[in-house]
Amino acid sequence: MDESLRTSSPADALPSAEAITVNILIVDDEPRNLAVLESILDEPGYRLVRANSGEQALLALMAEEFAVLVLDVRMPGMTGFELAQMVKDRKKTARIPIIFLTAYYNEDQHILEGYGTGAVDYLHKPVNPAVLRSKVSVFAELHRRGSALEASNRMLLGEVAERRRAEERLSELNASLDRRVTERTHALQVSEDRLLEAHRRKDEFLATLAHELRNPLAPVRNAVELLKRPGLPQEKVAWATERIDRQVHALARLVDDLMDVSRISQGRIELRRTPVALNDVLADAVETVRPLMDEQRHEFAMLLPDDQLVVDADRLRLAQAFTNLLHNAAKYTEPGGRVELGVLIEREQAVVTIRDTGIGIPPDRLDSVFEMFSQVESALTRSRGGLGIGLSLTQQLVQMHGGAVKAYSDGPGQGSRFHVHLPLVTARVAAAEPVQAEVEAADAGSGQPLRIVVADDNVDAAETLAVLLELLGHSVWQANDGEAAVRLVAEHDPQLVLLDIGMPKLNGLGACRQIRAQPGGEQRFIVALTGWGQPHDLQQSTEAGFDRHLVKPADAPVLEQLVAQLPQRRPAADVRDTG
Repeated sequence: MDESLRTSSPADALPSAEAITVNILIVDDEPRNLAVLESILDEPGYRLVRANSGEQALLALMAEEFAVLVLDVRMPGMTGFELAQMVKDRKKTARIPIIFLTAYYNEDQHILEGYGTGAVDYLHKPVNPAVLRSKVSVFAELHRRGSALEASNRMLLGEVAERRRAEERLSELNASLDRRVTERTHALQVSEDRLLEAHRRKDEFLATLAHELRNPLAPVRNAVELLKRPGLPQEKVAWATERIDRQVHALARLVDDLMDVSRISQGRIELRRTPVALNDVLADAVETVRPLMDEQRHEFAMLLPDDQLVVDADRLRLAQAFTNLLHNAAKYTEPGGRVELGVLIEREQAVVTIRDTGIGIPPDRLDSVFEMFSQVESALTRSRGGLGIGLSLTQQLVQMHGGAVKAYSDGPGQGSRFHVHLPLVTARVAAAEPVQAEVEAADAGSGQPLRIVVADDNVDAAETLAVLLELLGHSVWQANDGEAAVRLVAEHDPQLVLLDIGMPKLNGLGACRQIRAQPGGEQRFIVALTGWGQPHDLQQSTEAGFDRHLVKPADAPVLEQLVAQLPQRRPAADVRDTG
């Protein structure tokens, strides 16, 4: 058996009674008598303590514990009887056996007086050694056994106390274990509920995404069918193309929101922060949402401070956050409602408030409206569209600018308000003091026709882009893979090359490198026109040699501006005519 697992009993830890050394106090005023007593009681198990007066004996009794007291009756000063009475009166020594020694033979008187003071025995001098040893041994053995029993009792009491402490500790551990099991069970239940909720939201999101993608496709398809009709009046053509353009922009916005959420969640979005006037940011957002406001016939009120408030922000991204809030306010307010925008200063922060008279938010949904895919309306009852990612995206963009956004509502049908807190660079800047901002002016260009190569494995995308560029007066050649694009560039020496990245045979990155390696390749303007828009995608296209990186679908005005400015970007000698 493993010795470390053995348990010891109290008997194992205690010495035997025979091994205990007992103290014996001998008291006599005659040194010779003390010497005789010492010689009689000289045994290994005894420790003899001498006292030649009652006073010395009292001091010894106060300092130590004795098994027996051998006491001379007649002593100068304090007699043996007086000492015995004091021993009996003291609680600590009252139970010590006393053997009186006397040389007098007035037995009745001495014996009665001795027993009256607590003596247990009475011997006459000269003492019979055997009798004295026998009597002392009896009391010594009783004392040993009593001491052993007392020690055993103490050990047992200690063991009982230790076991009680162990039981209490075990009880505490059991209670702690039960509590932890309960907490863990609750945590698992909460986690399971969250997973189920996330799963439900995912399913609802996918269904909503399919619904939202089909919604703009339906009018696009109808408009296309309308355009196929022969003899269609010009106003109907304009009407159909306007509907197609609007729905394409809606699809692009949907995809952009999805991509932004992905970029933020992966930490791939970088803010280009500069000091910018908050009024300018809000004006950008209002301009974006104004068509929806007008369409819904909303009354719109805006109260901005006279002084410019400056924030350290990415103007485009911060405007996107306010656009989402204003767009929601307009979308979730019945036609003819009211939307308000106001700005206050609070503790060196700008507080932007957007208030509407719309459908409101239930109190239990105020904290969850910023969660991904969360919407106030159910999937089947909502008629206003959306994926439920706008508010989540807004919250993340505001937090990236060091701010916070919170929703308030008095309940369904009571409207909503959103407060956006943003730190200010400086509390106030005079309104006359300009704030630096990027201004892009479109250059009308010289109108000179260009030679252009368009490469995209999506045939429809390549053809529609080629037709658009041809209508602008340019010569265009199409390719549907990277190798064909490289050949066309070598054959026609174009000034502008538009390359998709993901193409068969040779991708856009490889095609760009090969075109740069051709004679005159360094002078060509090469643009990546692709659905890949992550920061590392832009870095790859730059490393491959592209001049610009545009994400599909690129707006027609952007392409027109790019083409219009291109002849002025290249020296005249670089624009060669091979025809």
